[in-house]
Amino acid sequence: MRGKLQAMIVASSLALLSLMVPPVSVLSSAAVGLVTLRRGAKEGLYILGYSSLVTAILGYFAIGSFQFAMLYVMVLWLPIWLIAIVLRESRSLSLALQVATGVGILGVISFYLYETDPTVIWKAVLTQMIPVDAPVVELQEKIDMLVHYMTGIISAGSVCGLLFGLFIARWWQANLFNPGGFKQEYLLLQSTHKLSIGSIAIVGVALSTSGIISEIAWNSLILLFVLLAVIGTSVLHTVCSKVKLERFVVPMLYITLFLIPHALLLVALIGLIDPWLNLRKIESTHA
Repeated sequence: MRGKLQAMIVASSLALLSLMVPPVSVLSSAAVGLVTLRRGAKEGLYILGYSSLVTAILGYFAIGSFQFAMLYVMVLWLPIWLIAIVLRESRSLSLALQVATGVGILGVISFYLYETDPTVIWKAVLTQMIPVDAPVVELQEKIDMLVHYMTGIISAGSVCGLLFGLFIARWWQANLFNPGGFKQEYLLLQSTHKLSIGSIAIVGVALSTSGIISEIAWNSLILLFVLLAVIGTSVLHTVCSKVKLERFVVPMLYITLFLIPHALLLVALIGLIDPWLNLRKIESTHA
């Protein structure tokens, strides 16, 4: 926020550092997101463009390659720039998350249109990752099942990174200019009837069809699961924050989700049906 040069230094240096510590890439994209949220699309694009150039130069001298800078532009910085514009203009975190998920689903569909049989690619990639002393037969069976969903899993991972970067950027912005604002936005995250009905329709397509159509539907559902799980977590956080032992119940919610990932299925279901149940309103009425 002090200037363009400082923003470019932060974004490019964090990008280079992420080669050694991959999670740092989220902070790098958050820096681009923060500038876009606060200064607008034009200055965000300016920082994105020049940071890419700086990262390419640093990458060339550090590892003898500049290609990874273009990977950052396509996978991290450009998507978060677009989503940050949506959030800035709409002032709706829910809409921004839905757009990010939609971009991920378009990525899944595009990959299936580009590759006639993505399972061949994923099988080759996963097979190379099998340790020499591992039980090959057992792992091969799991790989044969997993390859049909790898496109959605990879896309969901990218969308998760994008959402974390956006959350951090919005949190930074709130801390600087609107303390407590991000928490309020996060706790107001909600699904819509159209999103829930669309998700149910895609489940129907996945179950009633076969081949490529069914596979695309299942992979798209992985991305929708991420979105609904985030929304469901927001709903539960809001409900838990209204009980007497809030300071203990809210942390336990996140600890439970971390230790028992299967609980996310129930959380995503809550996100799916909340447009009809409106659990926040019910809780407020009882309070």
